[in-house]
Amino acid sequence: MKRETMKYVTVAIAALLLMAGPALAQENSIDSMQVTQSSGGTIVKLMMKKALDNPPAAFSVATPPRIAFDFPSTGNGLGRTTQAINEGDLRSANVVQVGDRTRLVLNLSRMTTYDSRIEDKSVYITLASLPPTVVGQPAVSHFAETRTTTAHQIRSVNFRRGANGEGRVVVDLSDPSTGIDIRQQGSSLIVDFLKTSVPEGLRKRLDVTDFGTPVTSVNTITQGDTVRMIVTPTGLWEHNAYQSDNQFVIEVKRVVEDPNKLVQGTRGGYKGEKLSLNFQNIDVRSVLQVIADFTNFNIITSDSVSGNLTLRLKDVPWDQALDIILQAKGLDMRKNGNVIWIAPRDELTAKEKLDFEAKAQIGDLEPLRTESFQLNYQRADAVQALITNEKQKMLSKRGSAVVDQRTNKLFVQDTGGRLDDLRRLIQEIDVPVRQVMIEARIVEAEDTFSKNLGARLGLTGNPYRELQGTVSREQTIGGSDTTTKVTFYDKALVSGSLAGTGFFTGQIETKPDFFRDALNVNLRAGGIAGRNPGQIALSLFNKSRFAALNLEISALEADGKGKIVSSPRVVTADGVEALIEQGVEIPYQQATSSGATSISFRKANLSLKVKPNITPDGRVVMILDVNKDSPNVRISTGSGIAIDTKHVKTEVLIENGGTVVVGGIYTQDVSDVTTRIPFLGDLPYLGFLFRNRERRDNRTELLVFITPRIISESLSLR
Repeated sequence: MKRETMKYVTVAIAALLLMAGPALAQENSIDSMQVTQSSGGTIVKLMMKKALDNPPAAFSVATPPRIAFDFPSTGNGLGRTTQAINEGDLRSANVVQVGDRTRLVLNLSRMTTYDSRIEDKSVYITLASLPPTVVGQPAVSHFAETRTTTAHQIRSVNFRRGANGEGRVVVDLSDPSTGIDIRQQGSSLIVDFLKTSVPEGLRKRLDVTDFGTPVTSVNTITQGDTVRMIVTPTGLWEHNAYQSDNQFVIEVKRVVEDPNKLVQGTRGGYKGEKLSLNFQNIDVRSVLQVIADFTNFNIITSDSVSGNLTLRLKDVPWDQALDIILQAKGLDMRKNGNVIWIAPRDELTAKEKLDFEAKAQIGDLEPLRTESFQLNYQRADAVQALITNEKQKMLSKRGSAVVDQRTNKLFVQDTGGRLDDLRRLIQEIDVPVRQVMIEARIVEAEDTFSKNLGARLGLTGNPYRELQGTVSREQTIGGSDTTTKVTFYDKALVSGSLAGTGFFTGQIETKPDFFRDALNVNLRAGGIAGRNPGQIALSLFNKSRFAALNLEISALEADGKGKIVSSPRVVTADGVEALIEQGVEIPYQQATSSGATSISFRKANLSLKVKPNITPDGRVVMILDVNKDSPNVRISTGSGIAIDTKHVKTEVLIENGGTVVVGGIYTQDVSDVTTRIPFLGDLPYLGFLFRNRERRDNRTELLVFITPRIISESLSLR
């Protein structure tokens, strides 16, 4: 609770701490007041008309610091109500009489301890003079203590809005050892950075009203070697502060007022402003009146509340003090707005029971009314099923509901109270369904590299070199001689195949092919993706063309990059599953139990199945099922075409308009195969003629991106 100083003066002047009992005539009075300063503190001497039996009842308040003393059956004989003093910690005094009672209020510059005693007709009040470190001061939260004497610096000041509407002041510090003090002063939050400097560009007031948080402004100023930050919130609020390394964060959160809570806030425990009470054998009704004056609540006390109590409480939250008093006297309370009703527990319980029974009887006797409800977005039969459900029936035992399907109206007959509740329910549920557009982007990237290198080598004698000569023989028939020309082949045995060798040895009649059967090494480079390798060949003959060396080198290298992007999009309502798909259906034969065959179909589709749910803070929870199938014609099976499947099924939480990678598959196929002739393939320089090498490095990656967008009424899709 936040109150101004004038509020406390008003409480003092009102003189609301009145001792219980019948009104008596003034039997005593305060005739004079003297204030002196001594080594032990400030002494206030009150001269009374008659001597008091007991010291006056007193209580203290820390903000603003003040001490109040109550004198029953006593008048004000000073002739004035206010007196300026300015002695030590005592600034002034107020003496106010109401009826036959008088209150003395000592206004202090700071909170201090006090003591009172009676000597004859004099009352002595001693205000102890203690060091500032001992005297109670307004609460200051020392967030961090300075551990070094070196100067620190604020590097940046930023303001952000949290997911729940809270305001966050983010301060970037030069080092985590910066001393920080936090305190609440009036309606503002004061943060002091000790022995700290701030650049000139950050010494300014930030207007953050447009962020829609409880914070309206953040003002950064310097005071000597201290940087002061003034955070100004509005309304009912509470704050948290935390530090992570060099980052210091102040979070101001709006508090929703709960009419049933004494002190507003989300944190547990007692949160009321602190006060001190010192009473001896005082009537409990008078103590409750003290708390009513302090809190500005309207307290109604039952006539059955009675008795006296003695208590001494120092710097205790007022809600805790009230709880202690209620527990001590067996009392309980009920709060409605700023009105608190206090009575014995049994009395409150009995009254509430009677109220409930009376309401139940009224419900049985109250006349029924009929009201029609026009539903715009909900189906009338769905609402009827909701309100008439036996497990959670919202109508009374005499209530009923019927539906007109044509006009989508709901007719309800029930008591007036139930109809009012039903009207509020329909207002909350009969609202337009929010829609979400979900865009999926499936990216397939491929990077391939293949390289083949091989050679073919042959060494053989030249089978086409002819040796010619003449053979003479006598011709006996006809009496003349003839000369015959004879042709024969050089029979070299070095060849690249058995066919060539067999021909030269006379075992095979077929003449060998020079370029095919003359190969001693055949390690040709293989094709890639249906492409034949490039070739270069040459033949070397000796001078007599008797021997030939045949050499062929083949090589092929392939380097490719590819990308396939699929982007299905679908719009659906909040909480409604949607499906979009595109692809082909591949037929295949399937045998039946009778032995016959039938044609079946299998889908190879790109599909997106999603069910979104919009959270209250504007984010989207999605149940996703993304599938991408494609026929693989490179793989042949006896039953049909193979299908490559890529499937992601998950549940994610995404910001509105944000993008998240829900799945990814990365594959790499690396191989290096060398085929060689033993020993010859390992020869230096010439070894490549006797080996074949195939290298492959293929990389593929699949990524699935999901982006949800909540569609507002002003958004149009094009």
